[in-house]
Amino acid sequence: MRRRPLGNTGLLVSEVGFGAWAIGGNLYGNSYGPTDDAVSRRAIQEALDLGCTFFDTADVYGHGHSEELLGEVLGNRPDVVVATKVGGNFYRGETVVMDFSPRYIRFACEQSLRRLRREAIDLYQLHNPPLPFLYHPALYSVLEDLQREGKIRFYGVSIHAPQEGLAVLRAGRPATLQVVYNLLRQEMASDLFPIAQERGVGIVAREPLHNGFLTGKYNADASFPPGDIRHQWPRAYIHRLVQAVDALRPLATPRRTLAQLAIRFVLDNPAVAVVIPGAKTPEQVRENIASASLPPLTEEERAFIRQALRGWEGE
Repeated sequence: MRRRPLGNTGLLVSEVGFGAWAIGGNLYGNSYGPTDDAVSRRAIQEALDLGCTFFDTADVYGHGHSEELLGEVLGNRPDVVVATKVGGNFYRGETVVMDFSPRYIRFACEQSLRRLRREAIDLYQLHNPPLPFLYHPALYSVLEDLQREGKIRFYGVSIHAPQEGLAVLRAGRPATLQVVYNLLRQEMASDLFPIAQERGVGIVAREPLHNGFLTGKYNADASFPPGDIRHQWPRAYIHRLVQAVDALRPLATPRRTLAQLAIRFVLDNPAVAVVIPGAKTPEQVRENIASASLPPLTEEERAFIRQALRGWEGE
């Protein structure tokens, strides 16, 4: 698989990574349904075997379970980049409390190091802090201290909106920004990517399949069990999602699934360092990684996408 520079870190990473949210399981909800740990381990190993070198998780995924699984398979091997996130304090019980205090970040970093079985976390990311927090340089001081101490190699911030990314770039010195970017959420490309590129900040693109809908396997009657993050989505929103995805179906071919089209779209943006589609099984890993071998979308296909999504608003 081709490698891309991760911003100005000096690291080269596989252009398709492994998103490890789902393998955290559904014990605490806020995930994508039940999992089988043995299958999850095989999925991680499959990604390794196919040349994936970037694995992204968060401590809150399965309340540490996703990190534990990655630690079991990857350990401290030096040929991979392991990224995790901090900010959801789940140590006080099942209710997760947002906590970006320096004391908590230090504590959580040590726990993540233990679960991941690594000497240093390659990329430590703040997990979706509220916008007012992002303007304060003090938020980043503890990360710079951990970097100097060798506990982490680089730090980044996971965000939801372009203005959050701009705030981070003003107040901190992140190596990366992790953003939602896909066919149905393209606002980052115009509002944030050019500035990030100027600063040498690597873009980690998450949710390229828009919570699974861009696989094309869900219809307007789709329902999700309690604990799945999509369980309480309004029915009208699901209908609109399905309509948008249905408009893109003509672009799927026997040689390129709709999911692969969606991932290829993200990879075609030169600002993207790595895309991290989620995977729960080796089969999903193979489909995701095969996207990197596909040719870029043509101008005709891009024009079709613009027309098909005219009037669509992802939020």
